[in-house]
Amino acid sequence: MNDTVSVMTVRGPVAGADLGFTLPHEHVYCTLRHADYRYDVADQFADEDVMAAEVMAFADLGGDTIFELSVPDNGRSPKRLRTLSERTGVHIVMGCGWYRGNYYLPEERIDRRSADVLAEELIREITDGVGETGIRPGVIGEIGSEKDWVSPAEERVLRAVARAHKATGLAIGALHAVGPVAPEQLTILEEEGADMTRVAVAHCDAYPHLGYLLGLIERGVYIMFDNCGQYRGMGQFENRILDLILELVDRRLEDRLMLSHDVCKLGQLREHGGTGFVYLSETFLPALSGKGVPDDVITTITHHNPRRWLTGT
Repeated sequence: MNDTVSVMTVRGPVAGADLGFTLPHEHVYCTLRHADYRYDVADQFADEDVMAAEVMAFADLGGDTIFELSVPDNGRSPKRLRTLSERTGVHIVMGCGWYRGNYYLPEERIDRRSADVLAEELIREITDGVGETGIRPGVIGEIGSEKDWVSPAEERVLRAVARAHKATGLAIGALHAVGPVAPEQLTILEEEGADMTRVAVAHCDAYPHLGYLLGLIERGVYIMFDNCGQYRGMGQFENRILDLILELVDRRLEDRLMLSHDVCKLGQLREHGGTGFVYLSETFLPALSGKGVPDDVITTITHHNPRRWLTGT
């Protein structure tokens, strides 16, 4: 593995080897309420001291890097992310793109612009940075689909994302998909010639069926179990996820797995009684170890796979 390949963070490029223990799908500053059907989610993460404490808790347990996959239509905050990274010392890799159907902002004119025009906008941002900030994304996403099918506007975004990926070399993910829609999304990316080894499908713990997961892996992508801690402890559901991971490890597929929390709501923060960015370290990874998963396999999942996904090495 070539560890000298760099990854773009909000403070500039770092060597892949320096990413260390990585959370590949999180939201540090994120807003969800503006979608026309969302009345259940408090706008969140306005307190920079609280967020610094949440991120430092991850760092104190050996955490090194967070991939922050908010995009402009769900609250991305480049300057705040850079300040937070400087304050905590944690590397933050920022995402870009457009989230999913109901979140597209009217001023983005997704339904009026071609895939090529959207791709050009992404390429400019990846190359030159966001607006006047100069802060550059290091990954494309989170992007995906609202329902169990891909809408015309979402298809346009997926095609634009694939074209920007090919032009810039940035990885694609987390691909927001629950259940049956993921294969359709992957087909669109394949039609555009995307490198499927640089694609990560999110929310695979929301559709925990072995045949489905094996079908995704066979297409070359990474799969993410990225809702760790959202089900409030190691109950029946998370035990099923653990068993699925054990099955995949037994099949020697650990090099296609990633784990994260997908923190995106106020109640998930430790400040408000949630598990924050530390549930993997404190609970989930020890449970994997307790079931006999070797330390080197856990390191592959938490260190090597996010690095390989982003760098392509």
